[in-house]
Amino acid sequence: MRRVVITGLGIVCPIGNTLDETWESVKANRCGVGEITAFDTSDYKVKLAAEVKDLDTEQYFSKREMKFNERFTQFARIAARQAYADAGLEDSGLDRDRFGVIVGSGVGGLRKIEESTETLNSRGPGRVSPFFIPMAIVNLAPGNIAIDLQAKGICSSSVTACASGTNSIGEAFHRIRFGYEDVIAAGGSESTITPLGIAGFQSMRALYSGDDPRRASIPFDKERSGFVMGEGAGILMLEELEHAKARGAKIYAEVVGYGTSCDAHHITAPLEDGSGAVKSMKNALKDGGLAVSDVDYINAHGTSTALNDKGETAAVKTLFGDHAKELMISSTKSMTGHLLGGSGAVEAVITVKALQDGFVPATLNYRVPDPECDLNVVPNEGVKKDIHCAISNSFGFGGHNATLAFAKWED
Repeated sequence: MRRVVITGLGIVCPIGNTLDETWESVKANRCGVGEITAFDTSDYKVKLAAEVKDLDTEQYFSKREMKFNERFTQFARIAARQAYADAGLEDSGLDRDRFGVIVGSGVGGLRKIEESTETLNSRGPGRVSPFFIPMAIVNLAPGNIAIDLQAKGICSSSVTACASGTNSIGEAFHRIRFGYEDVIAAGGSESTITPLGIAGFQSMRALYSGDDPRRASIPFDKERSGFVMGEGAGILMLEELEHAKARGAKIYAEVVGYGTSCDAHHITAPLEDGSGAVKSMKNALKDGGLAVSDVDYINAHGTSTALNDKGETAAVKTLFGDHAKELMISSTKSMTGHLLGGSGAVEAVITVKALQDGFVPATLNYRVPDPECDLNVVPNEGVKKDIHCAISNSFGFGGHNATLAFAKWED
């Protein structure tokens, strides 16, 4: 069976617009949550989000190239360009027919949908832009990346709510493992800090509605009261091991397992006992030939909602048994907020860097322990620790559960 490694990373997120910036922020325990600047929140209960800040798109693309791209597509293209350059693929003689793109998004071009609806209602159907549809649909993120990078293999999207990025990476991993492609740019992107996006989640009472950034995204804390919307993109360049070795590529880590499941329970609420998450993690370990005792670190879905954090803790205890007490489990959503369909990809990038650098990220702003979330959540300060195997969880509306397993690269 073919092995799959990661040879390039790209990221745009609330705590950094490059890999180096983001990882520096993780190690410095920085939080990207602040007041919403994207629109006027005067009529909203929700005032905080984790926005991408000071992104210079012209460092990567001209204004004309970006003009007809929604923000989520811009993030995806920039992160993909970073990962491609990081992997050193430009002059590698890559077979473009065996080079693919799988990039997911939970929502896609919500901002453009809002703007176009307003145009339709105020000015009529003849004034709706012909670029509305290509800007709004999810698959134009990977479609644009494929054009940018001349990737002529698979070009696809996973649209599984908050599991989209993780599913995209997992499906790419399996395609390379089973011989369909040699290299795939995989990940997720999202940008839903918009009037309609915030209003919708606010109506569901899913978002934190206070005004203290330090008590907003607080996974596993007893006082957690909802997630904080984030935005951004993460792209991993997945490559077949021998293909990477043949061109002398640097290797960050190895993808060793991928598991999925569905709760088949409720459109938004997870199973309270976490049994769907148990199956997802169990399937990922089985796929990678791993024992529960092999896992050192879990990058949790950890949304800072009452049900998720309780259920995910229960799932970890069920699957890992006594080893659960030895695990380090943190939620980097405490830093980035919740990027919905982009979250799993951003968290995969961070998990890979944790393995490479021997540093476990913290769960920030943790203050009040919850007896129902009583594992080692790496509170407030990251820990320097040599870890060899890590998993990353993503769970989405619709009951989607997805888990990736990564191993430290030790040639």
